[in-house]
Amino acid sequence: MGRGVSILLFLLLLFCSAVARTFTFIPQWRPQAQFAGYYVAYEKGFYREAGIRLRILTGGPDSPSTELLKDGKADFATMWLSTAIEMKAHGVDLVNIAQILQRSSLTLVAWRSKVKRLEDLNGKKVGVWGKSFMVPLKAFLKKHGLRVRIVPEMGSINLFLLGGVDAATAMWYNEYDTIINSGVEPEELTTFQFYKYGFNFPEDGIYVLKSTYHRYPDVCRRFVEASIRGWLYAFEHPDEAVDIVLKYMRKAHVPASRVHQMWMLNALRDAFFYHGEGGIGVLRREDFESVARILKDEGIIGSIPEFSDFYKGCVGAEKK
Repeated sequence: MGRGVSILLFLLLLFCSAVARTFTFIPQWRPQAQFAGYYVAYEKGFYREAGIRLRILTGGPDSPSTELLKDGKADFATMWLSTAIEMKAHGVDLVNIAQILQRSSLTLVAWRSKVKRLEDLNGKKVGVWGKSFMVPLKAFLKKHGLRVRIVPEMGSINLFLLGGVDAATAMWYNEYDTIINSGVEPEELTTFQFYKYGFNFPEDGIYVLKSTYHRYPDVCRRFVEASIRGWLYAFEHPDEAVDIVLKYMRKAHVPASRVHQMWMLNALRDAFFYHGEGGIGVLRREDFESVARILKDEGIIGSIPEFSDFYKGCVGAEKK
């Protein structure tokens, strides 16, 4: 048998194995409009049309996407760029195949009666929810020479609403709107959106293990393309997209508000299109290096991974 025929048979077997198996995807949190593009792509048959048999798992604290990806229990996962860089630096051989949200939505929300300007944060109590929020917050405070008292928040903004803290970290597309929906007027708040202060920590990207990328490069490309197609459809058909999201929320027994999910989807549009239509899904080297430097300065990682080893973009390769 000739070498050319052997290679052709190998590629054919590889293709058949990809078609035959079911791939799994897990977002980093429970169903909500933060992941609308993936649910829409599944419901509209975009993954099926791309030749991918897919099962979507439910993320969250009981099934973290980081652990399921690392352990090989999920093929595709979403996570924040900062989380992925830390994992990579600590030995998890993952790669970013698309950076879906390219602008940080991280926001510091404060009571205007106590905080009107940045310097007013000095000495104030600031609620922080989770490790992912802590890194950019500490870097933000350090840059502006601010000293605050950090208070852990336990999965909600209730401590802020009850006046237990003067300010709190929040996602613009999520907790900020929850605060407003709780009866607080926007004029009662002072907000500091981190990206406006030079701290753009791009959030949700799509990740796979490097071994998955090398074994199924075409599946990775088709998964990204179908996912982006789902996001574009969701932004063009928001009512239908929210209906789909609410279906998954009910299935997962997650409390749902149509108004809040619509806000979330609309707010995510800016983060998705932040670098323009030509940059959709692309991780920019400068964003990667900015986040990695902060992680290194904070002592979270000892060395910065090579960008070329971290990013294997499956769209917009010419813009890497």
